[in-house]
Amino acid sequence: MARRRQIYEGKAKILYEGPEPGTIIQYFKDDATAFNAEKKGTINGKGVINNRISEYVFTRLSHIGIPTHFIRRLNMREQLVRQVEIIPLEVVVRNVAAGSLSKRLGVEEGELLPHTLIEYCLKDDALGDPKVSEEEIACFNWCSHEEMQDMSSMAIRINDFLCGMFAAIDIRLVDFKLEFGRIWDGDYSRTILADEISPDGCRLWDINTGEKLDKDRFRRDMGGESEAYQEVARRLGLLQNEDNGPGEVVDMGAHRSRLRNKITPPKK
Repeated sequence: MARRRQIYEGKAKILYEGPEPGTIIQYFKDDATAFNAEKKGTINGKGVINNRISEYVFTRLSHIGIPTHFIRRLNMREQLVRQVEIIPLEVVVRNVAAGSLSKRLGVEEGELLPHTLIEYCLKDDALGDPKVSEEEIACFNWCSHEEMQDMSSMAIRINDFLCGMFAAIDIRLVDFKLEFGRIWDGDYSRTILADEISPDGCRLWDINTGEKLDKDRFRRDMGGESEAYQEVARRLGLLQNEDNGPGEVVDMGAHRSRLRNKITPPKK
């Protein structure tokens, strides 16, 4: 497919004008950022893996009735999606204490939460994507009450499904972020899932060893980022020979050996 006009470039993806009105081409980059882009780097082959994982997850979610922007994968790094008006909020779903929650509340990382916790963050890099309350969301009209209900309801359903899906491959879904958008039909809008779901926006721990299989390996300078992302894709059954290419996903036997050598189990 011929490259079209660039619409937007973010930290992990580039958006291009789609082939038909109302569509966007979403290109997945290898760039990695953390701490609101204060730390920058590259994870080799990340864009290829995230494209495949996000395609798989969005397709599975559509089978249980979650409306999404995903249409189809175009190639190793691009997918065709519906153009939506992004709601300026990140919906964070937490099952286990980790990351900013542990730091903010002094809860030991790894502690199972009494129940699933949903938080909202304003999408604003300049402000550091601050956590916001439902009252603040309503006050500043970042979304309607009905959209809040739709997002929270879908977030719970997505969490229930993904927890089971990952548990089946011995991965614990610690937490993850979601983004939603509006699709308009005249004066009426519908809320649908947008962006991506991948190890970039999920904390994924091996159930048996506690090994981190997500972007925390980059955030914490642990190494083995590419191998960890590929391990998630391998367990999901997504690595196919036809996607192999220079500098991308190669022999998984060698990568699994490197993964065992480079990823050290957490201290008891």
